[in-house]
Amino acid sequence: MEGKNQTALSEFIILGFCNLNELQFLLFTIFFLTYICTLGGNIFIMLVTRADPHLHIPMYYFLRNLAFLDICYTTTNVPQMMVHLLSQKKSISYGGCVVQIFAFIFFVGSECLLLAAMAYDRYIAICKPLRYSVIMKKVLYSQLAASCWTGGFLNSVVHTVLTFHLPFCGNNQINYFFCDIPPLLLLSCGDTSVNELALLSTGVFIGWTPFLCIIFSYLYIISTILKIQSSEGRKKAFSTCASHLVIVLLYYGSAIFTYARPISSYSLEKDRLISVLYSVVTPMLNPIIYTLRNKDIKEAVKVVGRKW
Repeated sequence: MEGKNQTALSEFIILGFCNLNELQFLLFTIFFLTYICTLGGNIFIMLVTRADPHLHIPMYYFLRNLAFLDICYTTTNVPQMMVHLLSQKKSISYGGCVVQIFAFIFFVGSECLLLAAMAYDRYIAICKPLRYSVIMKKVLYSQLAASCWTGGFLNSVVHTVLTFHLPFCGNNQINYFFCDIPPLLLLSCGDTSVNELALLSTGVFIGWTPFLCIIFSYLYIISTILKIQSSEGRKKAFSTCASHLVIVLLYYGSAIFTYARPISSYSLEKDRLISVLYSVVTPMLNPIIYTLRNKDIKEAVKVVGRKW
C-alpha cells in the first residue's frame, strides 16, 4: 500500500510564491540579478585564482572548490524558482524533486565540511607557519577536499533514500520555494521519526562538529594573532581569516537552523526566509566578501589583466 501511494504521486506543487502574485515580476528580477552575480562572481574567483601561479596554494585551492560549490547548489534551486515566478503551473515532477533534494543536500553538506577544511588550513598557516609547507602538501589538501565531497555525497544519499521511502498519501502541495527535506517530512502521512533522527544525527556530523572545529581553530588563531607584536603583522594575519569567518557565520547559522533541529519546531513562514538566505543570498556574497578584503586576488586581477 505504501509503495502504491508513493508511485501514484507524479508531481509536487510548489506553493512558495502563490501568495505573492503582485510581487512575482519584482522577485523574478531580484533572483535573476542575484543569480547572475553569483555565477559571475564565483566564476571570476575560479578563473583568477587558477590563472595566477602565485595563488596555486591550499588556501585558494579550497576557495576554488567553495566557488564551484556555490555555483552548483544555487543552480539546483534558483533557476526553477525563477520559472515558477513567471509560470501559472508551479510544479515539479516526482523525479525532479528527488534529483533536486539529492543535489542540494550534496552540495550544502560538502560546503559545510569544506569550510572546516579551510579553517584548518588557516590554523596551520597562522599557528604553525614554519611547518605549513611541510604539513599542507598537495596530497593532503587534495584529500581533504575529496573527503568533503565524499562526505556530502554520502550524507545526501542517506537523506534522499530515507525521504522518498516515505509514503505521500495524496497531498502534494509543498508550502516552500523548492523541494527540501523538512517540508516533505511535514507532507508525509507515514512515520518520520527515523528521518528526524537521521537529520539530527547527520546534523551533528555535517553541521555541528565542523562548526565547533572551526570555532576552536579560530580560538587558537586569535590567540596566536594577539601574540604578534607588530600591529601590521596582526592586521595581515587577521585579514586572511576575516572573510572566511564571515562566510562561516552566514552559512552555518542558516544551515544549522534549518536542518539540525526537531521537525516539531519547524515554522514554514520563518524557515522559508532562512532558505532564501542560504540558497540565494550567501552564494552571491561569498565572492564579494573574498574579493573586497583580499589583496592577493586584487593583485592577481592586475597581473591577469596585463597578460590578457
